Amino acid sequence: MSRIIAITNQKGGVGKTTTAVNLAASLAATKRSVLLVDLDAQGNATMGSGVDKNELDYSACDVLLGQIDLKQIIIAGLPGGYDIAPANADLTAAEIELRESSERERRLRIALESVAAEYDYILIDSPPSLNMLTLNALVAADWVLVPMQCEYYALEGLTALLETIEGVRRSLNPGLKLLGLLRTMYDARNNLANEVSAQLCDYFGDKVYRTVIPRNVRLAEAPSHGLPALLYDKSSRGAQAYLALAGEMLRRDEDESGTAATSQRPTQTTDHETPVPLTLANNTKIGETTDTNDVGAIVKSDGVTFFKLKEKG
Repeated sequence: MSRIIAITNQKGGVGKTTTAVNLAASLAATKRSVLLVDLDAQGNATMGSGVDKNELDYSACDVLLGQIDLKQIIIAGLPGGYDIAPANADLTAAEIELRESSERERRLRIALESVAAEYDYILIDSPPSLNMLTLNALVAADWVLVPMQCEYYALEGLTALLETIEGVRRSLNPGLKLLGLLRTMYDARNNLANEVSAQLCDYFGDKVYRTVIPRNVRLAEAPSHGLPALLYDKSSRGAQAYLALAGEMLRRDEDESGTAATSQRPTQTTDHETPVPLTLANNTKIGETTDTNDVGAIVKSDGVTFFKLKEKG
């Protein structure tokens, strides 16, 4: 059964598209079938996958407007090993037109029904805003993965995002769950990053991935070559971190499928971790393991700013 994951954060510049492209490639490296759906009008996931967004005959815009079937826009055989449903600036027009359309929030969900059985994972790269396109991603998804930097403004944005997820769950998609929080662009030399990371671990427990994505120049360079970091520089810290994330995600999936496992609270790290090995198709060893849906608030205490969950009951 396909796992549909919306990679979402309304704050830009947190590594959302970088996560979508590199996680797709890393999961594909484990011989999982992966579809990456670009739902951002900037088309960065499309370009970062080696597809020219300016040369598309059809895109995600045409699918959302009901003009073409999703299968007809999927591009297979990418160097990264995954398939992509590409996007470009036309999505801006789609968002405007969808406001007056029936079932406007369910367009992507309906479109994915025709291909879901063909993939192990479907990753949706959402735009950096809480708009109609993001709403489509949340309604179509089973899970939400939130990449975020360990800084104050990211925490503030997390509050709004959790409220949106809760609202979508109540009214449009009761099955939507928070898959986890991914710490990106992490610099262990930054005291604030360490403090925020510790607070996230304390309040969200095992919803925070143990894997940490470091700041890495190879991750920044790879999109200009139309490649995931795994193909651009396999030995880079960024590529290895996303391999570790894929391993941790697969381990969590195994645990949720009934494999006996003990849940662990994530700890402060200075880089990505790979505590429990997983073997890739190429015999590379990677990554390790895994509901808090309550909305909290930003709290200041003794000069420290952190995110606090509201009391239950």
